[in-house]
Amino acid sequence: MSMSHPPGLDLDQLRGHLDRERPGLVGGPLSGRLIEGGRSNLTYEVTDGAAKWVVRRPPLGHVLATAHDMKREHRVIAGLHPTAVPVPEPLLLCEDTEVIGAPFYVMEFVEGTPYRTAEELAPLGPERTRAVVLGLVDTLVDLHAVDPAEVGLADFGRPEGFLDRQLRRWGKQLDASRNRDLAGIDELHAALGRSLPASPAATIVHGDYRLDNVLVRQDAADGADRIKAILDWEMSTLGDPLTDLGLLVMYSAKLELPNSPISTTASAPGHPAPAELVERYATRSGRDVSAVSWYTAFAWFKLAVILEGIHYRYTLGQTVGAGFDRIGELVPVFIEHGLTTLQDLKEG
Repeated sequence: MSMSHPPGLDLDQLRGHLDRERPGLVGGPLSGRLIEGGRSNLTYEVTDGAAKWVVRRPPLGHVLATAHDMKREHRVIAGLHPTAVPVPEPLLLCEDTEVIGAPFYVMEFVEGTPYRTAEELAPLGPERTRAVVLGLVDTLVDLHAVDPAEVGLADFGRPEGFLDRQLRRWGKQLDASRNRDLAGIDELHAALGRSLPASPAATIVHGDYRLDNVLVRQDAADGADRIKAILDWEMSTLGDPLTDLGLLVMYSAKLELPNSPISTTASAPGHPAPAELVERYATRSGRDVSAVSWYTAFAWFKLAVILEGIHYRYTLGQTVGAGFDRIGELVPVFIEHGLTTLQDLKEG
Protein backbone atom coordinates (compact mmCIF):
# COMPACT_ATOMS: atom_id res chain seq x y z
CA MET A 1 0.00 0.00 0.00
CA SER A 2 1.41 3.37 -1.04
CA MET A 3 2.52 5.62 1.80
CA SER A 4 2.11 8.63 -0.50
CA HIS A 5 -1.31 8.01 -2.00
CA PRO A 6 -3.50 5.73 0.12
CA PRO A 7 -6.91 5.18 -1.53
CA GLY A 8 -9.57 7.60 -0.34
CA LEU A 9 -7.22 10.01 1.42
CA ASP A 10 -5.68 13.02 -0.32
CA LEU A 11 -2.75 13.81 1.96
CA ASP A 12 -2.13 17.25 0.47
CA GLN A 13 -5.73 18.25 1.09
CA LEU A 14 -5.56 16.77 4.60
CA ARG A 15 -2.34 18.66 5.36
CA GLY A 16 -3.86 21.95 4.21
CA HIS A 17 -6.94 21.43 6.35
CA LEU A 18 -4.91 20.51 9.44
CA ASP A 19 -2.69 23.56 8.99
CA ARG A 20 -5.79 25.77 8.89
CA GLU A 21 -7.68 24.15 11.76
CA ARG A 22 -4.83 22.95 14.00
CA PRO A 23 -1.82 25.15 13.13
CA GLY A 24 1.44 23.68 14.40
CA LEU A 25 0.08 20.14 14.75
CA VAL A 26 1.87 18.84 11.63
CA GLY A 27 5.59 19.53 11.26
CA GLY A 28 6.42 18.09 7.83
CA PRO A 29 5.08 16.37 4.70
CA LEU A 30 2.47 13.73 5.40
CA SER A 31 2.63 10.09 4.38
CA GLY A 32 0.04 7.48 5.21
CA ARG A 33 -1.29 3.97 4.75
CA LEU A 34 -4.64 2.25 4.91
CA ILE A 35 -4.81 0.12 8.07
CA GLU A 36 -8.29 -1.32 7.65
CA GLY A 37 -10.72 -1.17 4.77
CA GLY A 38 -13.85 -2.80 3.42
CA ARG A 39 -17.51 -2.35 4.21
CA SER A 40 -16.70 -0.69 7.54
CA ASN A 41 -15.22 2.75 7.98
CA LEU A 42 -11.73 3.15 6.56
CA THR A 43 -8.84 3.67 8.98
CA TYR A 44 -5.52 5.27 8.01
CA GLU A 45 -2.24 5.75 9.83
CA VAL A 46 -0.78 9.17 8.94
CA THR A 47 2.63 10.57 9.93
CA ASP A 48 4.81 13.64 9.37
CA GLY A 49 7.91 11.62 10.27
CA ALA A 50 7.85 12.67 13.90
CA ALA A 51 4.29 12.12 15.12
CA LYS A 52 1.46 9.79 14.09
CA TRP A 53 -2.29 10.20 13.85
CA VAL A 54 -5.26 8.11 12.76
CA VAL A 55 -7.84 9.26 10.21
CA ARG A 56 -11.29 7.65 9.89
CA ARG A 57 -13.65 8.10 6.93
CA PRO A 58 -16.60 6.18 5.41
CA PRO A 59 -16.00 3.44 2.81
CA LEU A 60 -15.18 4.52 -0.74
CA GLY A 61 -18.26 5.21 -2.82
CA HIS A 62 -20.54 5.11 0.21
CA VAL A 63 -23.63 7.31 -0.12
CA LEU A 64 -25.67 6.61 3.02
CA ALA A 65 -23.89 8.90 5.45
CA THR A 66 -26.14 7.89 8.36
CA ALA A 67 -24.76 4.35 8.27
CA HIS A 68 -21.17 5.53 8.65
CA ASP A 69 -21.64 8.75 10.62
CA MET A 70 -18.29 10.34 11.38
CA LYS A 71 -19.83 12.99 13.61
CA ARG A 72 -21.51 10.35 15.74
CA GLU A 73 -18.36 8.25 16.10
CA HIS A 74 -16.29 11.35 16.93
CA ARG A 75 -18.91 12.45 19.44
CA VAL A 76 -18.85 9.29 21.55
CA ILE A 77 -15.05 9.23 21.66
CA ALA A 78 -14.95 12.91 22.65
CA GLY A 79 -17.47 12.26 25.40
CA LEU A 80 -15.62 9.25 26.79
CA HIS A 81 -12.06 10.59 26.54
CA PRO A 82 -12.14 12.42 29.93
CA THR A 83 -13.49 9.30 31.69
CA ALA A 84 -11.80 6.07 32.84
CA VAL A 85 -12.73 4.43 29.53
CA PRO A 86 -9.61 4.19 27.33
CA VAL A 87 -10.24 5.82 23.94
CA PRO A 88 -7.92 7.75 21.61
CA GLU A 89 -7.99 11.52 21.99
CA PRO A 90 -10.12 13.05 19.19
CA LEU A 91 -8.30 15.95 17.55
CA LEU A 92 -10.52 17.20 14.74
CA LEU A 93 -13.83 16.52 13.00
CA CYS A 94 -14.38 17.64 9.41
CA GLU A 95 -17.86 17.40 7.88
CA ASP A 96 -16.86 19.29 4.73
CA THR A 97 -16.82 16.71 1.94
CA GLU A 98 -14.77 19.05 -0.26
CA VAL A 99 -11.58 18.32 1.71
CA ILE A 100 -11.03 14.59 1.00
CA GLY A 101 -14.36 13.67 -0.60
CA ALA A 102 -16.12 12.51 2.57
CA PRO A 103 -16.55 13.53 6.22
CA PHE A 104 -13.66 12.40 8.42
CA TYR A 105 -12.08 12.82 11.80
CA VAL A 106 -8.54 12.71 13.15
CA MET A 107 -7.52 11.16 16.49
CA GLU A 108 -4.32 10.34 18.27
CA PHE A 109 -2.39 7.21 17.32
CA VAL A 110 -2.33 4.73 20.21
CA GLU A 111 0.38 2.09 20.34
CA GLY A 112 -0.96 -1.38 21.03
CA THR A 113 -1.87 -4.79 19.64
CA PRO A 114 -5.32 -6.03 18.59
CA TYR A 115 -5.38 -9.77 19.30
CA ARG A 116 -7.60 -11.42 16.69
CA THR A 117 -6.86 -15.13 17.05
CA ALA A 118 -5.82 -17.72 19.62
CA GLU A 119 -2.55 -18.12 17.71
CA GLU A 120 -1.74 -14.42 18.22
CA LEU A 121 -2.51 -14.67 21.95
CA ALA A 122 -0.57 -17.90 22.53
CA PRO A 123 2.91 -16.27 22.77
CA LEU A 124 1.71 -14.28 25.80
CA GLY A 125 1.37 -17.49 27.80
CA PRO A 126 -1.59 -18.57 29.97
CA GLU A 127 -1.21 -16.01 32.78
CA ARG A 128 -0.92 -12.94 30.57
CA THR A 129 -3.70 -14.19 28.28
CA ARG A 130 -6.00 -14.66 31.27
CA ALA A 131 -5.21 -11.16 32.56
CA VAL A 132 -5.83 -9.57 29.16
CA VAL A 133 -9.26 -11.18 28.74
CA LEU A 134 -10.34 -10.39 32.30
CA GLY A 135 -9.16 -6.83 31.69
CA LEU A 136 -11.49 -6.76 28.69
CA VAL A 137 -14.41 -7.49 31.04
CA ASP A 138 -13.29 -4.87 33.56
CA THR A 139 -13.03 -2.24 30.83
CA LEU A 140 -16.55 -3.11 29.64
CA VAL A 141 -17.79 -2.58 33.20
CA ASP A 142 -16.09 0.84 33.22
CA LEU A 143 -17.82 1.75 29.95
CA HIS A 144 -21.23 0.73 31.24
CA ALA A 145 -20.64 2.70 34.46
CA VAL A 146 -20.40 6.03 32.59
CA ASP A 147 -23.46 8.24 33.04
CA PRO A 148 -24.37 9.30 29.47
CA ALA A 149 -25.78 12.63 30.67
CA GLU A 150 -22.56 13.55 32.43
CA VAL A 151 -20.54 13.20 29.20
CA GLY A 152 -23.02 14.94 26.91
CA LEU A 153 -24.50 11.74 25.47
CA ALA A 154 -27.97 11.74 27.02
CA ASP A 155 -29.54 11.87 23.54
CA PHE A 156 -27.12 9.43 21.89
CA GLY A 157 -29.81 6.79 21.33
CA ARG A 158 -33.36 5.61 22.06
CA PRO A 159 -33.15 3.06 24.89
CA GLU A 160 -36.91 2.43 25.05
CA GLY A 161 -37.75 -0.70 23.09
CA PHE A 162 -34.07 -1.22 22.25
CA LEU A 163 -34.08 -5.03 22.15
CA ASP A 164 -37.29 -5.24 20.14
CA ARG A 165 -35.90 -2.79 17.55
CA GLN A 166 -32.61 -4.68 17.38
CA LEU A 167 -34.39 -7.97 16.78
CA ARG A 168 -36.56 -6.44 14.04
CA ARG A 169 -33.54 -4.74 12.45
CA TRP A 170 -31.56 -7.97 12.18
CA GLY A 171 -34.64 -9.80 10.94
CA LYS A 172 -34.87 -7.28 8.08
CA GLN A 173 -31.17 -7.77 7.40
CA LEU A 174 -31.79 -11.50 7.11
CA ASP A 175 -34.70 -10.99 4.70
CA ALA A 176 -32.50 -8.80 2.51
CA SER A 177 -29.99 -11.66 2.11
CA ARG A 178 -32.34 -14.60 1.54
CA ASN A 179 -31.55 -16.74 -1.45
CA ARG A 180 -31.56 -20.21 0.13
CA ASP A 181 -33.29 -22.18 2.89
CA LEU A 182 -31.60 -21.95 6.28
CA ALA A 183 -32.94 -24.53 8.70
CA GLY A 184 -33.62 -23.11 12.15
CA ILE A 185 -32.95 -19.43 11.57
CA ASP A 186 -36.61 -18.37 11.56
CA GLU A 187 -37.18 -20.58 14.59
CA LEU A 188 -34.29 -18.84 16.37
CA HIS A 189 -35.55 -15.37 15.44
CA ALA A 190 -39.09 -16.18 16.64
CA ALA A 191 -37.87 -17.78 19.87
CA LEU A 192 -35.77 -14.71 20.68
CA GLY A 193 -38.87 -12.56 20.16
CA ARG A 194 -40.99 -14.72 22.46
CA SER A 195 -38.46 -14.59 25.31
CA LEU A 196 -37.41 -10.94 25.15
CA PRO A 197 -35.91 -10.02 28.56
CA ALA A 198 -36.57 -6.80 30.46
CA SER A 199 -33.58 -4.53 29.90
CA PRO A 200 -31.64 -2.98 32.78
CA ALA A 201 -31.05 0.79 32.87
CA ALA A 202 -29.59 1.97 29.57
CA THR A 203 -25.88 2.68 29.19
CA ILE A 204 -23.51 3.58 26.41
CA VAL A 205 -23.25 0.40 24.33
CA HIS A 206 -20.25 -0.27 22.10
CA GLY A 207 -22.09 -2.66 19.80
CA ASP A 208 -19.12 -4.76 18.66
CA TYR A 209 -17.11 -5.30 21.84
CA ARG A 210 -14.45 -8.00 21.51
CA LEU A 211 -10.73 -8.46 21.94
CA ASP A 212 -9.73 -7.50 18.40
CA ASN A 213 -11.49 -4.14 18.76
CA VAL A 214 -9.18 -3.01 21.56
CA LEU A 215 -5.47 -2.23 21.67
CA VAL A 216 -3.40 -3.97 24.34
CA ARG A 217 0.09 -2.90 25.43
CA GLN A 218 2.44 -4.23 28.09
CA ASP A 219 3.44 -1.64 30.66
CA ALA A 220 7.21 -1.23 30.79
CA ALA A 221 7.12 -0.40 34.50
CA ASP A 222 5.28 -3.40 35.93
CA GLY A 223 4.97 -5.75 32.95
CA ALA A 224 1.17 -5.75 33.13
CA ASP A 225 -0.85 -5.89 29.90
CA ARG A 226 -3.41 -3.11 29.78
CA ILE A 227 -6.14 -2.08 27.37
CA LYS A 228 -4.96 1.26 26.00
CA ALA A 229 -7.84 2.03 23.63
CA ILE A 230 -11.25 0.74 22.55
CA LEU A 231 -11.70 1.18 18.81
CA ASP A 232 -14.48 0.94 16.18
CA TRP A 233 -17.37 2.85 17.74
CA GLU A 234 -19.49 2.93 14.58
CA MET A 235 -22.23 0.75 16.13
CA SER A 236 -22.32 2.54 19.50
CA THR A 237 -25.55 3.91 20.96
CA LEU A 238 -27.55 4.07 24.19
CA GLY A 239 -29.15 0.74 24.92
CA ASP A 240 -29.05 -2.51 26.84
CA PRO A 241 -25.52 -3.09 28.23
CA LEU A 242 -26.02 -6.86 28.32
CA THR A 243 -25.94 -6.95 24.51
CA ASP A 244 -22.23 -6.11 24.79
CA LEU A 245 -21.77 -8.88 27.37
CA GLY A 246 -23.64 -11.42 25.23
CA LEU A 247 -21.41 -10.66 22.25
CA LEU A 248 -18.28 -10.99 24.40
CA VAL A 249 -19.52 -14.34 25.72
CA MET A 250 -20.21 -15.54 22.17
CA TYR A 251 -16.71 -14.60 21.04
CA SER A 252 -15.32 -16.47 24.07
CA ALA A 253 -16.91 -19.77 23.02
CA LYS A 254 -14.75 -22.42 21.38
CA LEU A 255 -16.01 -22.86 17.82
CA GLU A 256 -13.82 -25.87 17.00
CA LEU A 257 -13.88 -25.11 13.28
CA PRO A 258 -10.50 -26.08 11.75
CA ASN A 259 -9.22 -23.68 9.07
CA SER A 260 -12.30 -21.50 9.49
CA PRO A 261 -12.18 -17.90 8.23
CA ILE A 262 -14.16 -17.03 11.38
CA SER A 263 -12.18 -17.54 14.56
CA THR A 264 -12.23 -16.63 18.22
CA THR A 265 -9.47 -16.37 20.81
CA ALA A 266 -11.16 -18.88 23.11
CA SER A 267 -8.75 -21.78 22.51
CA ALA A 268 -5.68 -19.79 23.60
CA PRO A 269 -4.06 -21.32 26.71
CA GLY A 270 -5.24 -19.45 29.80
CA HIS A 271 -8.33 -17.93 28.16
CA PRO A 272 -11.09 -17.74 30.80
CA ALA A 273 -14.29 -19.69 30.16
CA PRO A 274 -17.44 -17.73 29.29
CA ALA A 275 -18.99 -18.48 32.69
CA GLU A 276 -16.07 -16.80 34.46
CA LEU A 277 -16.40 -13.71 32.28
CA VAL A 278 -20.11 -13.47 33.09
CA GLU A 279 -19.46 -13.91 36.81
CA ARG A 280 -16.75 -11.23 36.80
CA TYR A 281 -19.00 -8.79 34.94
CA ALA A 282 -21.88 -9.46 37.35
CA THR A 283 -19.71 -9.03 40.44
CA ARG A 284 -18.08 -5.82 39.26
CA SER A 285 -21.14 -4.20 37.70
CA GLY A 286 -23.79 -5.33 40.17
CA ARG A 287 -26.17 -6.12 37.28
CA ASP A 288 -28.49 -9.08 37.11
CA VAL A 289 -27.07 -11.36 34.40
CA SER A 290 -29.54 -14.23 34.79
CA ALA A 291 -30.77 -13.73 31.21
CA VAL A 292 -27.26 -13.75 29.69
CA SER A 293 -28.14 -16.83 27.62
CA TRP A 294 -30.73 -14.77 25.71
CA TYR A 295 -28.16 -12.08 24.93
CA THR A 296 -25.64 -14.71 23.87
CA ALA A 297 -28.19 -16.44 21.62
CA PHE A 298 -29.01 -13.04 20.11
CA ALA A 299 -25.30 -12.55 19.40
CA TRP A 300 -25.18 -15.94 17.61
CA PHE A 301 -28.23 -14.87 15.57
CA LYS A 302 -26.67 -11.53 14.60
CA LEU A 303 -23.45 -13.20 13.47
CA ALA A 304 -25.42 -15.78 11.50
CA VAL A 305 -27.22 -12.95 9.70
CA ILE A 306 -23.96 -11.09 9.04
CA LEU A 307 -22.31 -14.22 7.67
CA GLU A 308 -25.32 -15.01 5.51
CA GLY A 309 -25.10 -11.49 4.09
CA ILE A 310 -21.44 -12.08 3.22
CA HIS A 311 -22.34 -15.45 1.65
CA TYR A 312 -25.14 -13.80 -0.34
CA ARG A 313 -22.76 -11.21 -1.76
CA TYR A 314 -20.27 -14.00 -2.54
CA THR A 315 -22.90 -15.82 -4.61
CA LEU A 316 -23.44 -12.59 -6.55
CA GLY A 317 -19.71 -12.23 -7.19
CA GLN A 318 -19.47 -9.12 -5.04
CA THR A 319 -16.67 -10.24 -2.70
CA VAL A 320 -12.97 -10.55 -3.38
CA GLY A 321 -10.41 -12.46 -1.31
CA ALA A 322 -9.75 -15.79 0.36
CA GLY A 323 -12.15 -17.64 2.62
CA PHE A 324 -15.44 -16.24 1.31
CA ASP A 325 -16.27 -19.56 -0.33
CA ARG A 326 -16.48 -21.19 3.12
CA ILE A 327 -18.64 -18.60 4.86
CA GLY A 328 -21.89 -20.17 3.69
CA GLU A 329 -21.20 -23.51 5.37
CA LEU A 330 -20.52 -21.77 8.69
CA VAL A 331 -23.94 -20.08 8.96
CA PRO A 332 -25.78 -23.25 10.13
CA VAL A 333 -23.15 -23.67 12.88
CA PHE A 334 -23.99 -20.25 14.28
CA ILE A 335 -27.72 -20.93 14.04
CA GLU A 336 -27.30 -24.19 15.94
CA HIS A 337 -25.26 -22.47 18.67
CA GLY A 338 -28.02 -19.88 19.02
CA LEU A 339 -30.76 -22.48 19.33
CA THR A 340 -28.73 -24.52 21.83
CA THR A 341 -28.02 -21.43 23.94
CA LEU A 342 -31.71 -20.52 24.06
CA GLN A 343 -32.55 -24.09 25.05
CA ASP A 344 -30.07 -23.78 27.92
CA LEU A 345 -31.97 -20.66 29.04
CA LYS A 346 -35.27 -22.55 29.11
CA GLU A 347 -33.79 -25.50 30.97
CA GLY A 348 -32.00 -23.20 33.41
